[in-house]
Amino acid sequence: QLARIQTDSVVEMLRELYPDLHFEIIAMSTTGDKILDTALSKIGEKSLFTKELENALERNEVDLVVHSLKDLPTSLPPGFTIGAVCKRENPLDAVVLHPKNCGKTLNLLPEKSVIGTSSLRRAAQLKKKFPQLEFRDIRGNLNTRLKKLDEKEDFSAIILAAAGLKRMGWENRIGQLLSPEDCLYAVGQGALAVEVRAKDQEILNMVSALHDADTVLCCIAERAFMKHLEGGCSVPVAVNTVLKDGQLYLTGAVYSLDGSDSLKETMQTSISYPQQTEDGPNDDVQHVGITAKNVPSQAQEAAENLGVDLANLLLSKGAKHILSVARQLNDAH
Repeated sequence: QLARIQTDSVVEMLRELYPDLHFEIIAMSTTGDKILDTALSKIGEKSLFTKELENALERNEVDLVVHSLKDLPTSLPPGFTIGAVCKRENPLDAVVLHPKNCGKTLNLLPEKSVIGTSSLRRAAQLKKKFPQLEFRDIRGNLNTRLKKLDEKEDFSAIILAAAGLKRMGWENRIGQLLSPEDCLYAVGQGALAVEVRAKDQEILNMVSALHDADTVLCCIAERAFMKHLEGGCSVPVAVNTVLKDGQLYLTGAVYSLDGSDSLKETMQTSISYPQQTEDGPNDDVQHVGITAKNVPSQAQEAAENLGVDLANLLLSKGAKHILSVARQLNDAH
């Protein structure tokens, strides 16, 4: 349902921009939708929610695919690109409480309360912050997870992305928004991405009107950070980006699975560059899988370098060790 709402919202924007075009929506399900008894981080397939959709794109059965940006790997298969990154919804994580805990926050829940989350990133940060609580896996789409929370007594609360809840119209279920101090969010969280064939100029030009420049720059920095760390679903990597007065601030962190070991740093760069008009041969340069012709290329480069520099800083302080231990432990489970 959420995927459908997200796709509809993108198509709505396109219809407004191109009233003469006809858009047809095709629904599909993916490996990630079908394997529901295994933690995401254990399935080990990088393109869990994207593979089947990309196959359809490759076979020209569809022309564009709408994803949550955080589901898209930092390296796309050859021949594909992210042709649009839409304006980001609130990227923070949210606590949804069991009805009996209404009005509480995480620190007010009784000791040993069980919190559901399928994300290693959320669990690692919250275990450290709230050692009195227990964290357990919960899978399924938003509807399934809310049902599991409300109808059983297994969980006192679950952690979900605020963006998804908002898009579903369930904002009233948010008991607590977790600030970046409590929980840094996932790379690309809250942003929608439109994936297209890289060579399909017509479609690429059409969807590029949906790019939100600020979101693009934040997400390029985040994705570059993740890519350079070689992070993915199976390790806890988290970020927070702020764009203010032409400066882009990126906070990035890596965690051990139990959150006891972590590294966190912030760096900044200037991204105020004018848009160049000349169409050079670099017209379609991708930055971590994103093609954004209408965002100044120097700004995109600066954002990507910021992500790489921050990753290098963490690596110089021992991030590789934390991540490889996390990966091994996760695989061993």
